[in-house]
Amino acid sequence: MAQKELMVNITILHSATAEGAAYHLDRGYGTGLRSWIITIDGGGWCSSISDCHNRSNSVLGSSTKMLPPQVRFSGILHNDLRINPDFYNWNRVRVRYCDGSSFTGDVDDVDPDTKLYYRGARIFRAIMNDLSRKGMQTAENAILSGTSAGGLATILNCDKFKSLLPDDARVKCVADAGFFINAKTISGTSDIQDEYKRVVTLHGSAKNLPPSCTSIMEPSLCFFPRNVVPYVQTLLFIINSQYDLWQVEDTNVSNILVPEYLDPQRVWKNCKVHISNCTLSQRIIIQDFGVEFLKAFLGLTPSFTRGYFITSCYSHGQIQSARYWFSANSPRLLNKTIAEAVADWYFDRAEFHQYIDPYPCGRDCWSTS
Repeated sequence: MAQKELMVNITILHSATAEGAAYHLDRGYGTGLRSWIITIDGGGWCSSISDCHNRSNSVLGSSTKMLPPQVRFSGILHNDLRINPDFYNWNRVRVRYCDGSSFTGDVDDVDPDTKLYYRGARIFRAIMNDLSRKGMQTAENAILSGTSAGGLATILNCDKFKSLLPDDARVKCVADAGFFINAKTISGTSDIQDEYKRVVTLHGSAKNLPPSCTSIMEPSLCFFPRNVVPYVQTLLFIINSQYDLWQVEDTNVSNILVPEYLDPQRVWKNCKVHISNCTLSQRIIIQDFGVEFLKAFLGLTPSFTRGYFITSCYSHGQIQSARYWFSANSPRLLNKTIAEAVADWYFDRAEFHQYIDPYPCGRDCWSTS
């Protein structure tokens, strides 16, 4: 039986002048009245004035462009226990991504020519303060989560989120498809490292990155989860594919391995649709990237409190999708869906979960492209 689609109205914080803060909230009920789950949308980054100006005229840069005023809640945000068995009756919030810095920017001055504000960290704070006034300040359980750039925002803001909650609350973070690695492109250039350096500089992000990280390395390197996760004190669950579709190749100019400008003949187009369409040489390149990803991931400092769900799916995660989160066709590791693995970890039903699916792609994989 198909579940009814859940549509939730937007809340715009008009008091957050020039910040464009916006989110969607579906209230919890019953045993979930004092439990909260916050999910941050993805949307990449902007690293130049012109790029950020273009975003300001889109859904990724202005709350005035967020139309229609309702969005779909599914997966980790659904209110149906058949789709979201452990969090269905919590207060569930979807935060719209309207800055280009994974909510780390904080610049006092307004650009005189474009009238742009680089204040992602203030947007995050404004939303969290508003949610606190609506009951989150008395939360017993809370999760900060997000996908892609929102997954990175989850990692970078995890400790900050915990600091806003009661000391006795169970607070943890779940980052989906946000473990971006510092890999080179197929031409040997360090595009993603250069991109992050421009982002951190333009948005003034350094002040909102962990000082324990920025004190020992260039601040933009603290945008990479490999470098910053060891300094995150709050319990963290990482969901990712070692062959993450966005990182391998996508239609964005800022992705890691095969950015669009390095594929002018679009020879990677069919490969992008599904890994089975890739040529032998393309598969070798992707497999090598997967090895590099695991090297970065397994290079994290050991922790018995983190949770991991690392697949070999050629996809870019979507925990807001029922099919990806919890369904008969969801990716599974050790016969567990992502929803089951996250819930077991969050509620301490098992001490530690580490799921790594070997190459090639598992039978439950499906492309999110």
